[in-house]
Amino acid sequence: MLKNLDSFTRDDGCLFALNEGLGIPVKRFFYIKDIPKNSTRGHHAHIKNNQLLVCINGKILVTMKKGDGDESQVTLTTGQTFLLENMTWATQTYLTGEDVLLVLCSEVYDEKDYIRNYEKYLELLCKLS
Repeated sequence: MLKNLDSFTRDDGCLFALNEGLGIPVKRFFYIKDIPKNSTRGHHAHIKNNQLLVCINGKILVTMKKGDGDESQVTLTTGQTFLLENMTWATQTYLTGEDVLLVLCSEVYDEKDYIRNYEKYLELLCKLS
């Protein structure tokens, strides 16, 4: 679900906060920046890891697939979050060249949790159904 961060604006700046309702326990975080305009990253799914995507700056198009042909998209703008559930194939397209994406993870980094081949993703999804 797309959600707005709490925003507090004063003459000396703006503070964005996510005070509760993260939707996941946070065990790891990272951020992505300096991505050229209209470049796409991601191209993978996670077996266990759920991720809360937080747009710190810019505009990021998130494209998701939950199986063959079932595609949806959401565009995050500054101060918005989106919970990306495990076993969802996803890409992120960075639309402005000034984008910053913060990712809060429910799991610590584990390369074995990544599914980087779409055909293998579909096979595993079929087995889990």
